Amino acid sequence: MEATKIGKSTTKINSKAIIGVLVFSAFLAVFNETILNVALSSLMTEMNVTAGTIQWIITAYMIVVSVMVPVTAFLIQTFETKKLYLGAMTLLLIGTICAACSGSFVMLLISRMLQASGTGMMIPIMMNTVLLITPQEKHGSAMGICGCAISLGPALGPTFAGIILQFFSWHALFIILIPLIVLAMLLGNINLVNVSTLTKPKIDIISIILSTIGIGGVIYGISSLSGGGNKKIIGIIFIIGILALIVFCKRQLSLKEPMLEIRTFKYPLFSIGVILVMISMMTMFTMNVMLPMFLQGALKTTTFVAAMVLLPAALANGLVTPISGKIYDKVGVKVLIPVGFTIILVALFILSRSNSDTSLIKIIVSYIAVCIGVGITMSPCQTSSLNQLPKEAYPHGVAIVNTLQQISAAIGSSLFIGIMSAAQLKALNNSATEQVAVATGFQSGTLVAVIFVIIGLCLSFTLGLGSKKLSLPSDLTLTNKEVSNN
Repeated sequence: MEATKIGKSTTKINSKAIIGVLVFSAFLAVFNETILNVALSSLMTEMNVTAGTIQWIITAYMIVVSVMVPVTAFLIQTFETKKLYLGAMTLLLIGTICAACSGSFVMLLISRMLQASGTGMMIPIMMNTVLLITPQEKHGSAMGICGCAISLGPALGPTFAGIILQFFSWHALFIILIPLIVLAMLLGNINLVNVSTLTKPKIDIISIILSTIGIGGVIYGISSLSGGGNKKIIGIIFIIGILALIVFCKRQLSLKEPMLEIRTFKYPLFSIGVILVMISMMTMFTMNVMLPMFLQGALKTTTFVAAMVLLPAALANGLVTPISGKIYDKVGVKVLIPVGFTIILVALFILSRSNSDTSLIKIIVSYIAVCIGVGITMSPCQTSSLNQLPKEAYPHGVAIVNTLQQISAAIGSSLFIGIMSAAQLKALNNSATEQVAVATGFQSGTLVAVIFVIIGLCLSFTLGLGSKKLSLPSDLTLTNKEVSNN
């Protein structure tokens, strides 16, 4: 048991148990995000829907998660930690049970959206709580453990699903998760205590509506660019999303109690850290989609083999992420982040030279290096950026980081895969074989990813220019309100 100061009182809490429960719960939540990716083809046949329709299983999940993350920044200041946690896990449990019982596309889609609402709440609950119950000098280690769950869950989802689907139907994927979610809820009910300062901010329905339209429209527009559908309608929805976000931001600046405190971007190192997190997330998320396409199209591997190729890299990322957090606590970001981006850059460039004759071993080793680099960069970048903020701004900083992670995943998958598809089509028109065309497309998409990583490497050198937490900007009204409530 540890004595941790909460508000003005000192309450004894078991921080290790709390972190363990939250990390386990968050892992289950984000594990759901990619668990159906390898089952989409069979679902299309079983439910008699098109590829564009079945893609909504993924797109809708991303949209709901992205919408719920900033809303949870408000909820964290309104409800006690345990109640909010149990609410999030209840949504995840109900969605999982409904998904296991689904017999139609509509039912499965609604179930996935329920799961996503729980996932979108669980991620900021975990990160905000962990930041509050650990001293700042241990933030790197604690956030490294959180980052391990967030990155390992989606990475292991397709591999786990690929193994289960060899023997059972897709319903089994959700049936297996039900007792694990119940176990997490029982442990949470026993160990969690309230650690956040409840300021009971006034709910602004207009802000929630604007953020929902804005984030939903942007992610839908970006996610649909590389697929089919009416481009005019997609473009209109995307523009509406952008306009809604602009109005949302202006409204937050005018409210005394904003739903999301976007003035946190006045901290330069916070903003740079967020950009670096986005680049890291974009790289790994997109490569997890592009690599299987390359392996199955250019090397003619099976779905199972493609999933197994990704597994060592996922495990390496899960191993390195908490280690990098401990290193961050000792040496900071001045050397750590540039080294991580350099590893990503070199390994990604090697992957960009892959063709139909490249050996699986070379691809496996190169992608392990990419994921090690991401493990070195992502969690320390999150910790460094959030450490620039005062504690009362943590919910807003966490919400911004995690929302932009989801958006960057959508941007990366749409942009890089769109470039891959265009280059592949051009190669086919030039009489290339299917295998050569897929390899050409993969090379083009990966080279664009290399350009983003180069930008990240250049920005990473600026993180070492300042290490002290600055005072809150005078016009960031959250501090005064928080202080008065304490």
